[in-house]
Amino acid sequence: MIAYILRRLLHMIPTLILISMVSFVVIQAPPGDMLTSRLAELAEQGELGSESAMQQIEALRERYGLNDPIYVQYFRWIGKIIFQGDFGQSFTYEMDVMQLLGERLGLTLVLTLSTLIFTWLVAIPIGIYSATKPYSVGDYGFTFIGFVGLATPNFLLALVIMFIQISVFETESVGGLLSPEYIGAEWTWGKVADLLAHIWVPVVVIGTGATASVIRIMRGNLMDVLGQQHIQTGRAKGLKETKVIMKYGVRIAINPLVSRLGLELPNLLSGAVVTGIVLGLPTAGPIFLTALTSQDMFLAGAFLLLAATFLLVGNLLADIVLAWLDPRIRYE
Repeated sequence: MIAYILRRLLHMIPTLILISMVSFVVIQAPPGDMLTSRLAELAEQGELGSESAMQQIEALRERYGLNDPIYVQYFRWIGKIIFQGDFGQSFTYEMDVMQLLGERLGLTLVLTLSTLIFTWLVAIPIGIYSATKPYSVGDYGFTFIGFVGLATPNFLLALVIMFIQISVFETESVGGLLSPEYIGAEWTWGKVADLLAHIWVPVVVIGTGATASVIRIMRGNLMDVLGQQHIQTGRAKGLKETKVIMKYGVRIAINPLVSRLGLELPNLLSGAVVTGIVLGLPTAGPIFLTALTSQDMFLAGAFLLLAATFLLVGNLLADIVLAWLDPRIRYE
């Protein structure tokens, strides 16, 4: 297993390099560059033709190396990342990329992991119930709720919850992950409690669609497993129904969900972009959208590398957990 993990880690290096190349080219593909928005601002202010403005633009082009060919820009960027750990300077926010992402990455990870835990804690028991009592009233009820969850856009659900908070519960602070008095303050137990009081809204909003999907997958997988011969053998030997379902049914039915777990991390990281904007979340998603619209190549490239790392590490962890859960799986 250790040799397999080391081999997978080595395979990640060329994969991340290839992803970085594709990402850099795609970000640069639209017309213009990250100074286009600055030129538009100068045009609105009537300063586009002034000598000082053009000198400023040229100085920025030289500073960021925008006059160089794209392959030169890429190798300069990736070289600084590999040898110096420098992801560059964000043109939009005028600060170091890692400092900017570092401020938001912690809350992004907390929100992502909380959403995953919420999804599995809610979806797995419901999926087991629906599979063991198919076509019952409860099964039809959960199926209906699941379809509604899949069909409802996250941003619409966020707006509904915010409306209920304001109109029904008369909540003063809606949206965000922290109350205004805790924003920028040092971490204390009071700030942690305030975070827990706010985080349930984005967790429910972001996790609704994933929860509904996991319920359907778990129900279908477990119903297939419960019809197999080893389940019938366990029942014939007089084993308790709970043991038959949980030890010999759920343990096998959950394997596809574990394999799918590696795909959930980057999906949650990038899928919360619109929800983050609606709820005003201080996470990485909204600044990624800003980076794309302003062609901030260093910030957008760093975010895409981060999402790719999440994907690769998530898949590796999923494979390790899968081998632990299912003794039939062995990695040589």
